Amino acid sequence: MRKPGAKIKFGVYGTATGANSSGWRHPDAAADMGMNIEAAAAMAQLAEDALMDFVFLADSMAMRGHDWEILSRGSTRYVAQFEPLTLLSALAMVTTHIGLVATLNTSYEEPYLLARRFASLDLLSGGRAGWNLVTSSNIEEAGNFSREEHPDHAERYDRAIEFARIVRGLWFSWDDNAFPVDKQSGIFFDARKLHLLNHKGKHFSVRGPLNVPPSPQRHPVMVQAGASEPGKELAAEFAETIFGGHATMADAQKFYADVKGRMAKYGRSPDELVIMPGVSIYVADSKDEAQRKRDELLELVDPVVGRDFLKHILGDVIDLSRFGENDHLPRELPPSNANKSYQEKLLKLAHEENLTLRQLYMRQASKGAYPIIGTPSEVADELQQWFEEEAADGFIFLMDYFPTSLEDFKRLVVPELQRRGLYRTAYEGTTLRGNLGLPLPRRP
Repeated sequence: MRKPGAKIKFGVYGTATGANSSGWRHPDAAADMGMNIEAAAAMAQLAEDALMDFVFLADSMAMRGHDWEILSRGSTRYVAQFEPLTLLSALAMVTTHIGLVATLNTSYEEPYLLARRFASLDLLSGGRAGWNLVTSSNIEEAGNFSREEHPDHAERYDRAIEFARIVRGLWFSWDDNAFPVDKQSGIFFDARKLHLLNHKGKHFSVRGPLNVPPSPQRHPVMVQAGASEPGKELAAEFAETIFGGHATMADAQKFYADVKGRMAKYGRSPDELVIMPGVSIYVADSKDEAQRKRDELLELVDPVVGRDFLKHILGDVIDLSRFGENDHLPRELPPSNANKSYQEKLLKLAHEENLTLRQLYMRQASKGAYPIIGTPSEVADELQQWFEEEAADGFIFLMDYFPTSLEDFKRLVVPELQRRGLYRTAYEGTTLRGNLGLPLPRRP
């Protein structure tokens, strides 16, 4: 049962060219947000005006693929983009309340460096940072980090668990009020409130302590996006927010119950986790007009780009060039060493709905987000149903392109949710944790 007065939480997927693979081609789109700080700042400020919980930045440390012709035609999400923590540090200076969440992976990072950078963002933003913990689904990244091959899925998650424990431990290097900075006594910090980590494990040896003090929310919110078995287990132990992806409400309900049901064995309460599936929203004064908006966007999808996206999501395990637009994928494929849960979800969707190759890549144009299409009332009805029937605690809005998608959400959806008492009318707190309704973290 929801607590009385519970509100739907919302984040915005603020990736440079939008969530939709063709969004940047729309005549009204700001196509250069990955190299235009003014546009990126305007996006964060508009999301804050809409009282959203956070801006979410995806990331990749390599272009997905090396067919430059295909990339030049629209596989743009990771071609021109600011490094996310650098960008969020800038956005922290032009916003006041909205959270700042970035994806950094555990496969090609060091835990001390990551912990230090996120702690710095958290401190300078007044407690508004969040880390989206992923293991890297981009097999191309290996070549940028002196590796011949991408680590296999099991190895990546084994490393990620140890990595997350180290980062969380480093974030507890200091107790609250550890820095009196007392000029008269000459005491800058209280040594009794300092904690060494002294971690020695399979993958890492990290002494600590972290040389960044805690923020008002103690440490950044830990976000997670994996849905494989290891991913769900990782989420149950560490995650405070989950970015999910589900084709139906029934699938979302099953995932919601599964992950929250695993938390007790880690000494955690379900209230310590906010589950937020990704959704695409097409809203207008009539349902026909809302559908027209979606159709207009999908008409811009280049088949070459659509196929390329499918290839990477499937883990580059099949040559799609031998299939026509109206052909169907085989029922079984070799397991992916990239995003295993996404591959499984995609195959399930393709076969349950008997989708052709073209229908499948069209459905995935907005990263496979669940589409909600209709009037403000119809959109709110569906969001409310997912919320009340425990399929979601909130949603991550996959903004197809900026600014229109976000403007429509603010102008049409927010007032309807507020009228129903399901959406805030002002920020509840000053930190991301406070606005998400999450408790201050306890020392592990």
